[in-house]
Amino acid sequence: MTSNFPVSITRIVKWGEMDAFNHVNNTVYFRWFEESRIEYFIQCGLYGYMEENGVGPILASTNCKFKRPVAFPDEVIISTGVSDISEDRFTMVYKVVSGKDSVTVAEGSAVCVVFDYKKNEKALLPREVEDAIKEIENIE
Repeated sequence: MTSNFPVSITRIVKWGEMDAFNHVNNTVYFRWFEESRIEYFIQCGLYGYMEENGVGPILASTNCKFKRPVAFPDEVIISTGVSDISEDRFTMVYKVVSGKDSVTVAEGSAVCVVFDYKKNEKALLPREVEDAIKEIENIE
């Protein structure tokens, strides 16, 4: 399974996100990934399922490959998709593109495990959420 990054959000680079080296601090990319991940969870119904049933995602791992610095003023497009699904987890992929330069400035991924917050243990990916992910990813 591969992703075409079907869910995207746009964020304006803030002056305060830059560090002493005059580019966006590395921690900000992980916040951007998180915002995009949450938007994906909303669109696939996982966020609502979690609120209703106490079963939702927990981050197992995440990474980022910084390809090029970003600085104020700019706007970035953070695109997200799911590249792999198994019975109790899925892998999300991210791409950050500079609006000013129209180039990819970072790529990343995260493994999200499905977790039952009431029982404090791993759970299975709800079928309706898996189906919604496949629909978003345009997979039969």
